[in-house]
Amino acid sequence: MAQEPALEGKIVVGVDGSEQSKRALRWAVQQAGLTHTVVEAVMAWEPPFSGWGSAVQVGEEAQLENLARKVLAENVEKTVGSQPPVDIRLRVGEGTPAWVLLAAAKERASLLVVGHRGLGGFEGALLGSVGQYCVQHAPCPVVVVRGSAI
Repeated sequence: MAQEPALEGKIVVGVDGSEQSKRALRWAVQQAGLTHTVVEAVMAWEPPFSGWGSAVQVGEEAQLENLARKVLAENVEKTVGSQPPVDIRLRVGEGTPAWVLLAAAKERASLLVVGHRGLGGFEGALLGSVGQYCVQHAPCPVVVVRGSAI
């Protein structure tokens, strides 16, 4: 797993640690195996805000980004193992999850994969806000993984 330049035809998948994002990652890895492409596992992070401004001190943004990268790597390894069957690249981005996923997809993705709802979703929601936004605005086809299909 490495941070490398975007490849044409990559499969972008959102990972937030939820069970739905793990299912989406497993689906993306399976699809990448069938299509001989790379998976780009993406996690968004946002600095905490307090009152009128940012609660993040100078130099802390890099720490937050490194923490997000560590959490992403751990989630990927727990979900698909330390020796996945396809090449998986890790990408973390500052911003809302939908914006970060769309930015990754705009870099020559052939497919964007999301779970039907993530950590912030309501239990009975048919589609979470991130998935809804991605379906409406993605520059490529979007797969929404639901239930326990994989």
